[in-house]
Amino acid sequence: MRVQAQGRAHDRKKFKETCETVVVNAHGGLLLLKHEVDNGEMLVITNPETQEELECRIVYLGEPGDRGQRVGVEFLTPAPRFWGVEFSDAAPADNSSAVH
Repeated sequence: MRVQAQGRAHDRKKFKETCETVVVNAHGGLLLLKHEVDNGEMLVITNPETQEELECRIVYLGEPGDRGQRVGVEFLTPAPRFWGVEFSDAAPADNSSAVH
């Protein structure tokens, strides 16, 4: 999914870019960014379909590649509806203790 990310790059200059998500969940996601960023920096991610903006913290930096750098981000508070997909966090029912 395409999202817009804005924040400060490694050189401290502000940037805004459209990037791709690699993985998403209720707590954040993994993005492919062209700009070099620092671990612990803050980003604002915008969902272009809903125009919703969320602030998040960079918690992982992968190796830079041809398509960009994998950057793991964590929302400051869980936002399961931000990506527009449903997450099922419910564990499967364990019927082994059921009385028959």
